[in-house]
Order: sequence, then C-alpha cells, then structure tokens
Amino acid sequence: MLDPQWVKDHNAEAAEVWSAFKARKPCRPPVTLGVAMQYYHANQELNAGPGRKMDFESYSTRADVMLENQLRCAAWRAENIAPFTDDPVGLPDQWQVRVDLQTYDEAAYFGAPVYFLPDQVPDTKPILEGDRKNFLFDQGLPDPLTGGWYAQAHRLYDEMMELIQRQPEYLGRPVQMTPFGVWTEGPMTLAMALRGNELLTDLIDSPDYVQQLLDYLTEGSIARINAHQRFFGLSEKEPEIFFADDAIQMISVKALKRFLIPIYKKLIAGVSTGEKVKIHLCGNATRHFKTLCDELGACEFETGFPVDFAALRKELGPDVILQGGPTVMTLRDGTPEDVRAETLRILNSGVADQGQFILREANNLAPNTPFANLDAMYQAARSWKPPAA
Repeated sequence: MLDPQWVKDHNAEAAEVWSAFKARKPCRPPVTLGVAMQYYHANQELNAGPGRKMDFESYSTRADVMLENQLRCAAWRAENIAPFTDDPVGLPDQWQVRVDLQTYDEAAYFGAPVYFLPDQVPDTKPILEGDRKNFLFDQGLPDPLTGGWYAQAHRLYDEMMELIQRQPEYLGRPVQMTPFGVWTEGPMTLAMALRGNELLTDLIDSPDYVQQLLDYLTEGSIARINAHQRFFGLSEKEPEIFFADDAIQMISVKALKRFLIPIYKKLIAGVSTGEKVKIHLCGNATRHFKTLCDELGACEFETGFPVDFAALRKELGPDVILQGGPTVMTLRDGTPEDVRAETLRILNSGVADQGQFILREANNLAPNTPFANLDAMYQAARSWKPPAA
C-alpha cells in the first residue's frame, strides 16, 4: 500500500512537470514508460497463482479474458509502474479498455492467417509470396468494418460491451470502452507482413508492383480507419494523426522519398487534417526523420535504438518533440548505476535543453525489468535541470 501523502505529492509534481513541458517552460524532462500487454503476460508476479497464467490466444479470442486482463494489468500498473513515471499514481477516475489487436490486425484484415505460438505475441504469415504476389488485387478491398480478422474484433467489442453493461465498475471505478481500428502500423510494415522479404527485392526488380501494392494497402487502410471513425462517432478528419512504419529502417532515404512519402501524404490526407503528425519509429531509422519533418510536417517522434540524440536534435532543431531513452536491454540487464549513467548521458547530449524531450524506455518495456532500474532512470530525470533553468 502506497503512502497517501506520497501519492498526493507525486501526482502534484507530475502534473507540474507536464504543465511546464506543454508550456515550453521546462523544469525537467517528463518521464513515461511504454508497457504493452506482452510485458504483463510474461510478468511473474501477475501470473502467480492458480488460474492466473495469461496466454495470448485466450486473450485475443475471448472477450471476458481480454477485459479482465486489461483491467487487472491497469490496476497493477497504477501502483507498480506509475511511481517511476510522471503518470498519475493510484486508481484512475475511469478505466479505459478496448479491443486489443496488438500488431497483427492489419495483415489479418487483408486475410493473413493469425498464429498463436506458446509464450509469444500473435503473428501472421505472408500470403503474397512467390507467384501469389497479385492475389489481393483480384479480391478487391476488404469490408472496412468486418474484413478479415475485424469480424472477430467486432464480436469481441459487442461481447465486451455486454460484460461492461452487466458490471459497469471495477474496483469502484466506471469502465469505458475506447475506439479500435483507427490506427496503422504503417504501409511499408504492412506490405512486408503480407509479401515477406521479397518486397525488398521488389523495390529493385518490380518498383511498379511495390507502388501498386502500397497504393492498394493504403486505400484499404484509409477505408478501414474512416469506417471505424464513423462507427465510434469520431471525425473523419481528426486534427492529429499518429502512425508507425518500423520497416522503413530497411530502406534508403532515396527509396523513402520515391515510394513512401507520396503514400504517407495520401494516408494523412485520408484520415486527418494533418495539423499534428506524430510518428513511431523504434528501429535504426533516424536518417529519415528530417525528410519526414520536411515533407510531412512531422512534429513528434517516438524513438527506439540506436539513436544519436545530440546529432538528431541538431539536425531537427529545437521544436520537434523526441521521445526516447536507455534501451530496454540496459533497463532490464544493467545495474541501477548503469541506468543512471546512461540516462544522464542522454540528457546531457543537448536533446532536452529546450524542453522538447520526453524520457522513456527505448522501446517497449521488457518483462521483469527491475524496479530499481526504473527508479534509477526516474530519479536521474528528477535531478536533471535544463541548462537555462
């Protein structure tokens, strides 16, 4: 049980830090942690006891398991992970849950089969390999609401809604369903999931095919996102768009400009007004950031590793928000002294001097990371001040 006064003080400090960050008057960098469901599924404490072992197949196919796991894990995070971040500590005013499709949903939407392997996240297998490369073009686009795996997703949504109507509170707080189907892992990443590694040779041998495939997939993704925006009562032209495309770490800047920049512009125009473009790129992709800023107006990046923060801040200037920090390997396997030293090295690189930096793991917290290491990163951030402060 956390001390109530400590919780009050922590939450007040965190609110002050985020307020200063948003006002461009930083007192120190805010800290957050990306914690995906695979972290909880492999967490020894959460899986202790009879009937508590989580598995992704049950989680991905049963509404009761998905709902219960999300609520239990969110409650655990609020008291066990949040103290090492500038997130509010303690139970929230309202729980938010959703149909969690991990990252397999887009390929499965286009018909790729979903596989559940023991102790692994769900995944799909390519369906456009070899002479099947044109298979999807002959099928037409999937139904934007119920194509492929999305029929299963909407079944889960209906069943989760029924469960919430029967029991609308968890630990005394109301439970709210939030939208799904309004996000994309990126056109290149999706094309790789469906075509496999042959897509990389296609860039050289069959560039027209690559362009046709990217156009087709983006049209389908826009239709899906628009349909789910309408389904959930959202605007079809939201001012902000957040998307990923980790597969672009495998291509050159020249190829990015030729194949992906026109596709990204099409995607952004199809689902948003493009007022704020935020991109997740957690691989070796920083060579693309300047192009994405210049061509798309990208104003925020979630990074992974490797990242030269000093060079990246110098190239992008002071106004682009960057998220990043020690690698998940350092956080999991290093000592608290290692983590503190790496955190301070990053902060002293100049990346956070003018405030547009959010400290976090790089990228996606590994299961069973020692709390002492999370605390070392957090306390290093709390002790650090911008040079002008």
